[in-house]
Amino acid sequence: MKRIFYYLVKYLLRYYNHIYFKNIEVYGYENIPKDGGVLFSPNHQGAFLDPLIIGSMTPNRITSLTRSDVFGGPFQWFLDSFQMLPVYRIRNGYSNLKKNDLTFAKCYKLLSEGKFMLMFSEGGHHDEYYLQNLSKGSSRLAYQAQQLYPDKKIYLQPVGINYGHHRQPRCTLHLVFEEPIEVGATLDSDLSEAENINNLKNLLQERMKNCLWLPTKTENYPLQKKKINRFTTQLPFAELKDALQNNAAALRDQPQKSSFEKLLGFLLSVPNLIPLLITRFIISKFEDVVFISSLKYAMGVFFFPIWWFFSSMTLAYFFGNTVMLWYLLICIFSIFARQRFLLS
Repeated sequence: MKRIFYYLVKYLLRYYNHIYFKNIEVYGYENIPKDGGVLFSPNHQGAFLDPLIIGSMTPNRITSLTRSDVFGGPFQWFLDSFQMLPVYRIRNGYSNLKKNDLTFAKCYKLLSEGKFMLMFSEGGHHDEYYLQNLSKGSSRLAYQAQQLYPDKKIYLQPVGINYGHHRQPRCTLHLVFEEPIEVGATLDSDLSEAENINNLKNLLQERMKNCLWLPTKTENYPLQKKKINRFTTQLPFAELKDALQNNAAALRDQPQKSSFEKLLGFLLSVPNLIPLLITRFIISKFEDVVFISSLKYAMGVFFFPIWWFFSSMTLAYFFGNTVMLWYLLICIFSIFARQRFLLS
């Protein structure tokens, strides 16, 4: 049952991605290894939206590592269905750190069996385009799995998630899979464990930077960031990356919204005013702005369809099917059209 639920959600989100994003371009999909265990290492600019993107847009099932404090509650069944494993940190109590041994043992076994895993290598999520300094966690995990199973192929898969906007839907997404790192072929028996892990981390960081429009923060970063908009992100990944790094000033600016466009955007919000206000209220409860896009994504895939269903059934009961149909068409049209006047 859990396996069926996993795939139902996986393919629901895969199709919903093309609704939430105006355009999705996937590069290097053929780079995903087919002959061994794969540890995906994407950048982390979108809170829980990032694992949903990776989980829905890649083949096979993915096991992901998640902070331990979300386990054990009423949603445990769903966490198990999504193949999440707990990771304990010092803040969870020093005595709990020993529990990580069991989690990592499961990870090593999964990778040795050719399964897919997901682990974010940056220190935490953020809303900047450049790559943060990587921790050694994913490199250490891949190294130790390879040491335990030296005859198995284990890969580190660099991934770049490039959002055309960090807070608004209907932007462009460029998802880039770089050339994977075959861990066994990278290790040097003359080096210590720490040196091998550090080399893996450095190589992973280099290849992850290849996956991003803006891999590093330079003195030109404010201008480069400003040039990422709904016009420039229509360019192919490599072309936009090159232009941002070498001739950002020549890229098109996002024009300022006129008062008329803002008014039109507001009027188009009216048919969905109640669910939009509820979404805004929920977002206001989160201090971390990185969650904004993730919450909009979640509300769009679950809450808005539920709202439309019950409100349209109510209208059908009192006013008939014709009114209900027109209501649904107007709601769906307006939710897409308003973004045309709101997206920067």
